[in-house]
Amino acid sequence: MVGPFGLKPKGTMAARALPLAKALTRRGHNVALIVPPWSYPRHAGYIWIDDGVLIENVPIAPRGQIPFSMNARVGTFRPDVLHVFKPKAYSGIVQWITWQPRVFRLKNLRIVLDEDDWEGAGGWNELEPYSWVQKKFFAWQEKWGLTHADAITVASRALETIVWSLGVARERVLYLPNGVNPLPPSREPRAQIRAELGLGDAPTILLYTRFFEFKLERLGEILWRVFKLLPNAKLLLVGKGLFGEEKKFLEMSTAQGWQERVINAGWVEEARLRAYFSAVDVAIYPFDDTLVNRTKAAVKLMDLLAAGVPIVADAVGQIREYIQDNETGILIAPNDVERFAKKTVELLSNADMRERLGACAAVQMTREYEWDKLAERVESLYRA
Repeated sequence: MVGPFGLKPKGTMAARALPLAKALTRRGHNVALIVPPWSYPRHAGYIWIDDGVLIENVPIAPRGQIPFSMNARVGTFRPDVLHVFKPKAYSGIVQWITWQPRVFRLKNLRIVLDEDDWEGAGGWNELEPYSWVQKKFFAWQEKWGLTHADAITVASRALETIVWSLGVARERVLYLPNGVNPLPPSREPRAQIRAELGLGDAPTILLYTRFFEFKLERLGEILWRVFKLLPNAKLLLVGKGLFGEEKKFLEMSTAQGWQERVINAGWVEEARLRAYFSAVDVAIYPFDDTLVNRTKAAVKLMDLLAAGVPIVADAVGQIREYIQDNETGILIAPNDVERFAKKTVELLSNADMRERLGACAAVQMTREYEWDKLAERVESLYRA
């Protein structure tokens, strides 16, 4: 397996590639994960084994040498399958090099590409501050990669449809949603965490987010309605914006007069997430109806569902796969601010409903989204 970046701080390799690699190892395969940790330089050159998976971080200097170093390591392993995670940047270049016939390609090597986000026009090219040259190159890489692989794994139904539209045969495309990566259990009692955060007896809403998935103005409208209907409610904010949006959010809360109801926990280490989840009553998951959101499989949403947190969420993209309305959560039609607020208040006021939804969500996530079960599908794709 190869990726465009290392295991930190971005999530794809740590939350998708590595757990799949571990599951395949448990099924008897030899798996190596080769990555360029340019976003976490201290890992450069480090090699270790994690649950049987060999993780190799190639040197990151000079930058232009990275894809060739990665490709050289792939050749050394002489694999049966090369699974490329994301068709862009360094991993996309490795795919391009390896695909070339009679030059670099190993005999009988099967190349599988994983797509867990839409990168080109309307996708991450619109969110990241790339240069126009990078945008052009990444968009070309994505379409070339999707049409030059023996098989494709996609993280969402929307991506599945996009890949089909590029002319890729259906039997070569595997829908592979993100699996559950269980968070460490909490050893801190709910009452202790609530006291630490100053929540008291207030009905508490959790916003666990990176902010780029929705417009701040819509979130503000939802919360304004919730606080109006439930004057003693509070909001626990866990996470930071991808581009510092949390600062704008806190400024907005001050301007609208409900800053005292917001407890900003900031970025919380994984080891303590379950404790913070246990301290709240309901989580909200606003998700604008955009191409980026329709194509992504939200890991944070899965964390919440697997932990049994009752959720009110927008019915956009993959969320409709992970949540069954009124069974494992509450789904709201996109942009229906009034109903979103009303259902949040309704859930905050109904302990029995919260317990039922949370318990059903946790059971479903464990039953349907275990990496061992998903790895079995991937193994069949490899063999085919």
